[in-house]
Amino acid sequence: MNNYPKKVYLNGDILDYADAKISVFDRGFLFGDGVYEVMVQTNGHFFYGKEHFDRLSECLKKVYIDFDTTTLPTKIEDLLKASDLSKQDSLIYIQVTRGVAPRKHSFPANTPPTFMMYALPFKLPDINKNNIRITTLPDYRWHRCDIKMTSLLGNVMANDHAAKQATHEAVFIRDGRVTEGSHSNIFFVKDGVVYTHPANEHILNGITRQIVIQLCNELTIEVIERAISKKDIANMDEAFLTGTTTQIAAIQQIDNHILYKDNESGFITQKLQQAFSDLKNKKGLAL
Repeated sequence: MNNYPKKVYLNGDILDYADAKISVFDRGFLFGDGVYEVMVQTNGHFFYGKEHFDRLSECLKKVYIDFDTTTLPTKIEDLLKASDLSKQDSLIYIQVTRGVAPRKHSFPANTPPTFMMYALPFKLPDINKNNIRITTLPDYRWHRCDIKMTSLLGNVMANDHAAKQATHEAVFIRDGRVTEGSHSNIFFVKDGVVYTHPANEHILNGITRQIVIQLCNELTIEVIERAISKKDIANMDEAFLTGTTTQIAAIQQIDNHILYKDNESGFITQKLQQAFSDLKNKKGLAL
């Protein structure tokens, strides 16, 4: 999935990707002053599309960017059609910045936002069977991780650190407690109880995270939104990551602590993976 898209939707126009240009004075380019969303189309529908659009709208309000998200489904359909991806499994990236203005830290007045989207062919596996190895590091980011913002340097640096350690993901530790991954949420299981960091300003409240909590409730699996301390990681029975493209991925190893041997995972993790797979294949999840 490292290819450029066929088409880009930019400020009302659908262009070949090579022709999609923005101003060097766009605040997204100068400051990372914008928000984004990632969603998938699977089995002919947007998977939890409403929840993704709602989160985008909430993040826009949090950063005071005035942008109407209600027309997005129609515009995405136009983009998918132009990209030859109508009703095909695909990944959709959406980005809105504060727009173009002379460089100044304070927000410009009456500046229209810059709106960009693209889509790529992308098929989710029924179940993510990759067993993930992660590394931990201090959470040096700011205190508004609940905003899905384009200024992701802290996350990018952490993920690059993980890659250089030959691991799949970096997970942050803030004040001695596990928060989230560089581009995922993290869950732990102990004695059949699922634990995850509460949805506050220190994590992004992932859509897949929300689905997993919903599935736990439906399956009568106790879930507690409480952060796990780093020193308690070694006492956990299971751990897994969640995310739009990650889905639910079992964690095999955290730093030097091994949870499973190769190709193994825990009972609760497997149960949630199957329930998530069943949910994807249900009808009626379109907008």
